[in-house]
Amino acid sequence: MKLALIPARGGSKRIPRKNIKPFAGKPIIAYAIAAAQQAGCFDEVIVSTDDDEIADVAVKYGATAPFRRPPEVSNDTATTAAVIRHAIEWYAKVGADLSHVCCIYAAAPFVQAADILAAYDLLTASGADYCFPVTPFPSPIQRALKRRSDGRLKMFYPEHLNTRSQDLPEAFHDAGQFYWGRAEAFQRGASLFGPTAIPLILPRWRVQDIDTPDDWARAELMYEALIKRGEVQS
Repeated sequence: MKLALIPARGGSKRIPRKNIKPFAGKPIIAYAIAAAQQAGCFDEVIVSTDDDEIADVAVKYGATAPFRRPPEVSNDTATTAAVIRHAIEWYAKVGADLSHVCCIYAAAPFVQAADILAAYDLLTASGADYCFPVTPFPSPIQRALKRRSDGRLKMFYPEHLNTRSQDLPEAFHDAGQFYWGRAEAFQRGASLFGPTAIPLILPRWRVQDIDTPDDWARAELMYEALIKRGEVQS
């Protein structure tokens, strides 16, 4: 059984009610649900939440909410890994045998069904434990700067002061959209960011993490532009 799991707790702090806040005309969680449904590869699409209102919105847009997440995996320190393990354990208790889980973030309006399917194909073909989308940093991380206590600048890696950008290896960051994994890998706590994972590389213009109101405004502008160009599905 392949499960699409969308974590959506009710207590978001930086953007209150973030997971059901309207984004370009509909609750932001609706985009994750739609992408999972359009992928057509899941036996079930669920939302893991501690919040009845979020559950009602999820059901309205076609997901199920078969349980309420307990407090120990709904607080500010609960990790995504713990939420996934909780869902796997819940399904085991009701007699369901999960082979793969795809954890799709609720606030990921750029997630596309084609990417979900491409990542699953990579996962199964490679024999890896996990597959998730990444995107390259726009400039070499080896030449990153930080502010000193006196307000002046300092390099994180001063040994690369005179290294040409084109001579530095490309670095990537998590796109913050979804994580495919083998259920047993999630259960045993295999490292997500390591050699047991294989990446699906996305272009930077289709990636936007949404953690602050400024991120939200930028994401809506990006989404509207991509819709006009036919680059994302609405």
